[in-house]
Amino acid sequence: MRVQDTTEQLVFSILRPREPESDKNTYGRVLAVCGCRDYIGAPYFAAMGAVRTGSGIVTLAVPECIYPILAGKLNEPTFLRLAYDENGRIAKGCLPELGRRAAILAGPGLGLGEGVTDTVCHIVAHAHCPVILDADGINALAGHIDVLERAEHPVVLTPHRAEFARICDESPELPPAEMAAAFAQRHRCVLLLKGHRTLIAAPDGRVYRNTTGNPGMAKGGSGDILSGVILSLLGQGIPPVEAAVCGAYLHGRAGDFAANEIGEYGMTPSDMLAYLPQVLKPLNSRVW
Repeated sequence: MRVQDTTEQLVFSILRPREPESDKNTYGRVLAVCGCRDYIGAPYFAAMGAVRTGSGIVTLAVPECIYPILAGKLNEPTFLRLAYDENGRIAKGCLPELGRRAAILAGPGLGLGEGVTDTVCHIVAHAHCPVILDADGINALAGHIDVLERAEHPVVLTPHRAEFARICDESPELPPAEMAAAFAQRHRCVLLLKGHRTLIAAPDGRVYRNTTGNPGMAKGGSGDILSGVILSLLGQGIPPVEAAVCGAYLHGRAGDFAANEIGEYGMTPSDMLAYLPQVLKPLNSRVW
């Protein structure tokens, strides 16, 4: 199996400068379904990952019990307030409106519960646009992996090794690249398997290995930013495989900027958000 390393040249051949004649609708209306009473940071990082990657409009759908906190922290996204259960998680039967979205993210900080599982499966089966599942969005597929077969539009999964183990039906004896490729082909999805040298497997058999990133990124919130970056790229019309490849590269490069300036121990996901614009600056259409 041939595994292709990602490079700056590859990534910047896929991404493009912003159009002079454009408005916020040009760069995607994206929806991020995230958060619960116990996990308030995840929706913040996911939403800001999308904002910092250039989305036109980011809507954050969260249980209403955490809306006041997030509304006080976030100025750029709009909000969709969802009903919640006694645990502060999305209530059963609470299905966010899916129309007019260029891409949808479900998972960061949702927690585990019947309402979460129903919502995630509904999004995968009924979305009219690409979907990315991360964290508890992936955990919700355990026992419901067949929903991927019903998806009408591409689905990107971004598990770390433990999350992947919960849904993987491939032989654990296979090398990681082969296991990822087999899963992506079997379930017709894009699989981004996080870890040192993150792997991106396409349903057509292609496999990429990311070349950016460092150990300082191994902190809570980092993966939420990645999901927001990929959400943004999907919403801007980048095809799913390429969005995953570019998202992993940009995310890791922002982490490298932070490590070089601050250090691996002290850098935070907030620092990575701050450096994302520097990573994307070469795409400026001109010097203003």
